[in-house]
Amino acid sequence: MSSTLKKLQVVSPVPADIDIANSVEPFHISDIARELSLGTSHYDFYVRLPQVLLSVLDELQGSKDGYYVVVGGITPTPLGEGKSTTTVGLCQALGVFLDKKVVTCLRQPSQGPTFGIKGGAAGGGYSQVIPMDEFNLHLTGDIHAITAANNLLAAAIDTRIFHESTQSDKALFNRLCPPNKEGKRSFSNIMLRRLKKLGISKDRPEDLSPEEVKKFARLDIDPNSITWRRVMDVNDRFLRKITVGQGPEEKGMTRETGFDISVASEIMAVLALTISLADMRERLGNMVIGNSKAGDPVTADDLGVGGALTVLMKDAINPTLMQTLEGTPVLVHAGPFANIAHGNSSIVADKIALKLVGPGGFVVTEAGFGSDIGTEKFMNIKCRYSGLTPQCAVINVGLVEAGCVNLARHISNTKSYGVNVVVAVNMFSTDTKAELNAVKSAAMAAGAFDAVICTHHAHGGKGAVDLGIAVQKACESVAQPLKFLYPLDISIKEKIEAIARSYGAAGVEYSEQAEKQIELYSRQGFSGLPICMAKTQYSFSHNAAEKGAPSGFILPIRDVRASIGAGFIYPLVGTMSTMPGLPTRPCFYDIDLDTSTGRVIGLS
Repeated sequence: MSSTLKKLQVVSPVPADIDIANSVEPFHISDIARELSLGTSHYDFYVRLPQVLLSVLDELQGSKDGYYVVVGGITPTPLGEGKSTTTVGLCQALGVFLDKKVVTCLRQPSQGPTFGIKGGAAGGGYSQVIPMDEFNLHLTGDIHAITAANNLLAAAIDTRIFHESTQSDKALFNRLCPPNKEGKRSFSNIMLRRLKKLGISKDRPEDLSPEEVKKFARLDIDPNSITWRRVMDVNDRFLRKITVGQGPEEKGMTRETGFDISVASEIMAVLALTISLADMRERLGNMVIGNSKAGDPVTADDLGVGGALTVLMKDAINPTLMQTLEGTPVLVHAGPFANIAHGNSSIVADKIALKLVGPGGFVVTEAGFGSDIGTEKFMNIKCRYSGLTPQCAVINVGLVEAGCVNLARHISNTKSYGVNVVVAVNMFSTDTKAELNAVKSAAMAAGAFDAVICTHHAHGGKGAVDLGIAVQKACESVAQPLKFLYPLDISIKEKIEAIARSYGAAGVEYSEQAEKQIELYSRQGFSGLPICMAKTQYSFSHNAAEKGAPSGFILPIRDVRASIGAGFIYPLVGTMSTMPGLPTRPCFYDIDLDTSTGRVIGLS
């Protein structure tokens, strides 16, 4: 990395994040692309930000990968624990001060926390992604595309139930396969997929028998089995439970349902875990929305909407190229929450970045929250599907208020995957040398490869040079395969219990609903999927108030759902909600627009 990199002019005390972001004039993004050897044929501009095309991956297929680093954290506070800041600071150190080719891979933030309690996710201080306002708001519209696709599928579900309830088999079939101007009927491509799934080898509508017409045309969805919910990208607790169909035209066909936040949509998980456009098409079509009254899974393709979902998502599959304050490149792509989804940026972005940096270069990505949540899912879900192996895991930590037992368990859990663990100890002006050294000593005693004091929030990449050196050494010394927490060929319950033990649980308690769903998914052939626990991020246990490293507790599984298209089963632990609420004083109180300059103010 060389020609585009810049040295920051830092001031003390550290100004507000948005003021720092606005004080730096970004390079034209084409300069950042040029540093990665990306020509104009390798990306498309969306407003001012380019999206890197998947064809880059095809062109670089024979190239070797660089080093792969994941940044996790300890158990966080409601305001986060600074992982994004550490991720960006480390990359600035590697690129600007250690002269390494480096790419940062981050998730796109949800507007829920941006306007809610946590604020944005561009990093902070002198370790940020810019333009910060675009990063934290609409960016290139990927989350809006997910919201539109998710809600199109939701509309298709209720509409299909409505039309099936009001029409005979023949009338329904005739409307699904209407005659053209010449009076001939035909099946669309997605209908041919359904016929093949049903074992019907005929391709002309007139050849189907009455029994086959019924089998094809009537999905017979059980309304009580529907798991697909509508979404929006804001925190709104009053949409957690709603009733749809109350208008007079819906003829009394009401149904209780609810909204999730957009980043909890299975479509977001599909985007993050897909490896190609064709793979995304199959995953979207395979998403299961519920069951028929006979107990068979009903998919998006059964509803005829898989292709349309892919059209809505076709541009979202391309990662967005941005930059740090010091001019190192960043790929932003996908944004699943880590507590209610799998919490990692996309496989596509990581794979492109690893080829672009090449041998000796570094790709640094972030896993949401602590090792019990984001890092566990990074290893057991993301790496399982990508086939990639990280050489180093960084654990981000500040001073540990209640001793270092929480840090020690995060180190132990992360080491169990076979990677070297480097602890980044974030230093702030109020910290004493003795306190910082105590955390360092505790980290080393717990088995860390190294523990380094960092000041990247106040000094940018210069404050993370020692961290960069430690990460490089950790990557160079690893030569063992990734160790998963559990194999895929054991039962759903055995996988859940393996994860629960890593939390410190003595056992697992399943509700009647959870037992029912586990039996159903096992019977439907989905027991071979990995597990994605939906659990509070504020404790190793299900109880957010239990700090430190609790053990001996019983983990309650309230419900179990399936994201078949994305490729995982997700148990809901305790009272975990998939639609956050707003606090008494949300962040939006501070956010406004300077109408004289057009600049956003108040983002944090």
